[in-house]
Amino acid sequence: MQTSSLLQLALMGVLVATLPLAMVWMSADANKFRKLVWVAVFLTFDLIVFGAFTRLTDSGLGCPDWPGCYGMANPFLAHEQIAAAEAAMPTGPVTVAKAWIEMIHRYLAMGIGVLIMALLFTATVQWRKTKAQAFKPGIPLALFVFVCIQGAFGAWTVTLKLQPAIVTIHLLLGMGLLALLAWLGGREDYLMHPPRPAGDNAALRSIRTLAILAAVVVTVQIALGGWVSTNYATMACDEFPLCDGQLLPPMDFEHGFHLWRELGKTAAGHYLPFPALVAIHWVHRNFAIVVVGVLGLLVWRAWRHAWLANHARWLALLLVVQLLTGIATVYLDFPLAIAVMHNAGAALLVLLVTMLNYRVKHQIEVNGAENRAT
Repeated sequence: MQTSSLLQLALMGVLVATLPLAMVWMSADANKFRKLVWVAVFLTFDLIVFGAFTRLTDSGLGCPDWPGCYGMANPFLAHEQIAAAEAAMPTGPVTVAKAWIEMIHRYLAMGIGVLIMALLFTATVQWRKTKAQAFKPGIPLALFVFVCIQGAFGAWTVTLKLQPAIVTIHLLLGMGLLALLAWLGGREDYLMHPPRPAGDNAALRSIRTLAILAAVVVTVQIALGGWVSTNYATMACDEFPLCDGQLLPPMDFEHGFHLWRELGKTAAGHYLPFPALVAIHWVHRNFAIVVVGVLGLLVWRAWRHAWLANHARWLALLLVVQLLTGIATVYLDFPLAIAVMHNAGAALLVLLVTMLNYRVKHQIEVNGAENRAT
């Protein structure tokens, strides 16, 4: 890719970040660093949702190279190559629409990368000046490393032709980036408005254990959901609660869960058998029972504490919506809008579970400090 095209791409990333940076700079909020963190959370959530849209519209190879499109900074400049590819395969991976979907996804990712660099720069400068806890640069530095790794997996997603393991890791890293930003946002919120001592630490530690377990099972379920999506196994079971009319349909776990292989192929290079797709779908569907059990227990325990009740209500509502969109995806034959909503729900679950973990952890620390003081 030519240097001029790389510079144009870098400029596009800066331009995408300019609007949110300007909004933060011109806002009346005195704590602009905190505001920038939450703007980054919002845009990262948008990126995950748009990434799901990119994947579900088969636009991941809309531009079959990286970071540009046929070596160009945008599909306008690569129109001739895209048109030729579309003419050769009208329903193939490369079309004008798919190229734009893929490049918009990349532009948004680059813009978020610029925002995270701005967070790291601000935190580092202010930490050196003030040593204020709000600007401790550890998390911003971790975010920068995270976004660089995420960018590398974004490149491999394209260059390795949507290999399922790479695409699934790319999704998990995106969720991890969202969680880390939300954790930083929680720190900024609690430093601005420190909570008072509340609740009994023994009970809170029990909730904390459940919240950590909830984070683990949600992560596993997202990984399984990503594996379903990247292997195009969503409609391997086209009814609910049965699958192909059976509770235990014929399944091929060996090929379905062999991680390192090409899309649609076994490790030996043969076409992936249908029972392997059934196994992938069936495991994701049934692990949802574990997720509901753990999150349901967490909601019940958190609801009993007044300062956590509102958070518990939102988590319960989202859990119900997530179940309904998952079932509707199967019943309604995989409508795009509902499938994207299901992915958005997963990202919101990550946000809520992360914030609940932070709130409980911080409250335990506040209670402990109060007890030591008295």
